Amino acid sequence: MTRLDIVLYVCTVLIWGSSWIATHYQAASIAPEVSIVWRYGFATPLMFAVAAYRGERLGYRLADHGYFVALGLCIFSINYMLFYHAAQHVSSGLLSIEFTLAAVGNVLLSAVVFGTRIERRAILGGVIGIAGVAAMFYPQIKGLRLDGGALLGFVLGLVATACFCVGNMVSLAAKRRKLPVFASLSWAMLYGTVFVALVAIAKGEAFVMDWSPIYLGSLIYLVLLASVVGFGTYFTLLNRIGAARAGYSTVLYPVVALAASTWLEDYRWTPLAVVGLAAVLFGVMLVLRQPKA
Repeated sequence: MTRLDIVLYVCTVLIWGSSWIATHYQAASIAPEVSIVWRYGFATPLMFAVAAYRGERLGYRLADHGYFVALGLCIFSINYMLFYHAAQHVSSGLLSIEFTLAAVGNVLLSAVVFGTRIERRAILGGVIGIAGVAAMFYPQIKGLRLDGGALLGFVLGLVATACFCVGNMVSLAAKRRKLPVFASLSWAMLYGTVFVALVAIAKGEAFVMDWSPIYLGSLIYLVLLASVVGFGTYFTLLNRIGAARAGYSTVLYPVVALAASTWLEDYRWTPLAVVGLAAVLFGVMLVLRQPKA
C-alpha cells in the first residue's frame, strides 16, 4: 500500500466508523426512507460538483447508466433501507457484526465474478476480525434468540451486507469500463435517492424535516463527510487496492464506533472487548500486509 492508500484507508475508517453514531440519531424521529432521501438528496448535487471540479465527464451511454443504476440500488438505497429496518428488531451490535461479514464476502464474490485468487490470509484475517468484533459486542448479543422479529432483523442485516458486497463488485466492473469514481457515484447516488423516494411515496410517508439540532447536526455530518468524502475515499481505495483489502475496513468501523461511544455514551471496555480489539488489529496485519510474490 502506498502512502496515499494508507491515508484513504484511515479517512474511510474514521469517517464511516463514526457515522454509525450519526445514523443512530437519524433513525429516532423520521421514517428511515425519508431520512435517507434527505441525506442523499443533499449529497447528490455536491457529489456532481466534486466530479465536475475533478474534470470527470458527466454524460454517458445508456449501457453505462445500467452500472450506475445497479450501484445506486446496492449502495445508496436497498442496503440502507434494510439496515434501518433491521435496527428496529435487533441491536446495533449484531448489525455491526453482520456488516463485518463484508470482509469475507468481498473476497469470495471477487473470486466468483472476476476470477480473483482467494488468498488464505485475507480469509483468515477476515474471520479473526469478525470474531474480534463479536467479542467487543458480546454484552449486546449474549442471550439473543433469533426468533420472530429478531430473526427478521438478522436476515435483513445479512441481505443488506450482501447488497453492499454486490455494489463493490459493480464498482469494480465500472472501473474496468474506465468509468471515473466520482461521476459514477454521482449518478448512482441520484438513482438510489429516486428509488428510495418512490418507496417512501408508495408507503405513504410524509417528507417532513426534524429541525432539532441533533438531527440537523447528524444530517450535515452524514451529507458532507459520510456521503461525499466517505464514499469518495472508499471507492477510490477499492479501485486501487482491490475488494479484499478494502473490504476489511468494514471490520474496523465498529472499533471506531465503540471508541466514540466510550466518549459519548460511557461505553465500558471489558477484558473480552480488549481481546476482541487485539484480534481485529491482528486481522488488519494479516489482510493489509504485502502478499508474497
